[in-house]
Amino acid sequence: MRLLILGTGHMANAHARSFLAIDTVTLAAAVDVDPERAEAFRARYGIERAFTSLEDALTWGEFDAVANVTPDGAHHATTLECLAAGKHVFCEKPLATNFGDAMDMADRAEAANLVGMVNLTYRNVAQLQAARKLVTSGRIGMVKHVEASYLQSWLVSKQWGDWRSQSQWLWRLSKKHGSNGTLGDVGVHILDFVVYGTDTEIDEVFCRLKTFDKAEGNRIGEYELDANDSFTMSVSFTNGALGVVHSSRWATGHVNELRLRIYGDKGALEVVHRHDGSKLFACLDEDIETATWKEMDVEPVPTNYQRFVEAVALGVTLEPSFRHAAKLQMAIDLANVTESDRREHRLPT
Repeated sequence: MRLLILGTGHMANAHARSFLAIDTVTLAAAVDVDPERAEAFRARYGIERAFTSLEDALTWGEFDAVANVTPDGAHHATTLECLAAGKHVFCEKPLATNFGDAMDMADRAEAANLVGMVNLTYRNVAQLQAARKLVTSGRIGMVKHVEASYLQSWLVSKQWGDWRSQSQWLWRLSKKHGSNGTLGDVGVHILDFVVYGTDTEIDEVFCRLKTFDKAEGNRIGEYELDANDSFTMSVSFTNGALGVVHSSRWATGHVNELRLRIYGDKGALEVVHRHDGSKLFACLDEDIETATWKEMDVEPVPTNYQRFVEAVALGVTLEPSFRHAAKLQMAIDLANVTESDRREHRLPT
């Protein structure tokens, strides 16, 4: 498979390294509006060509698929251009900034019989996939209650850099610069962690958002710091379970941690994914009488990058698909509505 990488920002490096590690992939081209960045990225990874516009790259056209690593607000328009040119697309999350655009992308990919997949990176966590298998096999019985969190501390510590002076962090705090806050940035990750791990879908949501004071006048230079920093969400699921999901960038002591607890009537599971590793714990069988939790060994799993390459080879979209990501975006859009009207909303079926 010949691949074009669209956008050469921070996450594009992960795409380049991951796809280069797959024997059947050739990095055919890179695109960035800045010619120096485009050329530097091309040279760094031994890519054949560099372009400063997607239009020029599509006119050249000597590639099969696109890794879309553009800013969130550009995903919709650029993906549609790629699909119209007959290219398969592997898009960074979130698929789009609203449900309507996300569904448009899903519909267009399916109508063109092209692979459209989303890089929901935590599908790569083997412990999450093992937990899902335990749920679907019936080992924990009927799921009754779910707890999930995505905790980061980059507004507290400088482990990833200083948000007060670095544009790659400041834009995430400003609506004018395209940020939908913590809910828009990592909400899709933790909601996918939940619905995939529990093998269910979201039915109803109620969400509260909070933006904390961070600077004088909540402004640093051109950046107005008005995007949400934390959210708490109550969720009901189509399988009848009830859940709570929350996230914050103010979670002191948690660099980057996703946690999922699944409680069934025959057992329980806990997945912990941190920046320094992942673990799966289970309370099953006779251990439920003594509340004994044991860590479980898991086998490695294919990455999203490998699965996208497999999907293109097969000519069949695999998960996580555009349509799945669109459903998650619907939940996020409705979560924003609930913050305004202070009432629970049911997702359309």
